[in-house]
Amino acid sequence: MAFAQDPGKNAPQTVPEKALVLEITVPAPRVAVWKAFTTSDGLSTWLTPGAVVDFRQGGEWTAHFPGGKTGGGTILSFVPEEELVLSAMAPERFPTVRAERTTARFHFEAEGESTIVRLVQTGWKNGEEWDKAYEYLVVGNAQLLATLHRRFVNGPIDWAKEWGSSPNK
Repeated sequence: MAFAQDPGKNAPQTVPEKALVLEITVPAPRVAVWKAFTTSDGLSTWLTPGAVVDFRQGGEWTAHFPGGKTGGGTILSFVPEEELVLSAMAPERFPTVRAERTTARFHFEAEGESTIVRLVQTGWKNGEEWDKAYEYLVVGNAQLLATLHRRFVNGPIDWAKEWGSSPNK
C-alpha cells in the first residue's frame, strides 16, 4: 500500500551561508573611494600608515597596526571601480580563522556624488573561535568603514595625532 507524501517533507533544506554584511555611504565619488582602497597611498590615508597594496590578482592588501600586527589579506579578484574581493586574514587572536581565512567582497556603487560601499564577508565555519571572530569583526569592520567615511569627511587621517608620535609603536 502506498501513501502520498508531502513533496517538501523530505526535500533537503538549504541553510543560507553565514555572512557579515555592512554598508556605508561615503561622501566621495566612486573613483576616489576606489583609489583609497586599491593603492598603497590611498589605503594609508584611512586604514593604517604604510599600508601595502600590490594591486593584482594574488597581490597583498595589508594594513600595519601598532605593535607590529597586520590585517588585510590577498586580492582574489577585482572589477575596476565596482568590486574588490580579498581572502581576508582575521586578527592574530583568532589563529585558525586567520590561517583558513574568509572571503571579503567590497562592492562600490555610485550614488550621485557619493559611493555606497558594501562589505559581504563569507566563508564562516562552525566553532567557538569562528563565532568569536565573527562577533569581533562585526564591530571591527564597522569601525573600518566608519574610518573610511571619516577620511572623506575630514581628510586623510593624521596618524601621529591618531596613534601618538610614532604610528608604528
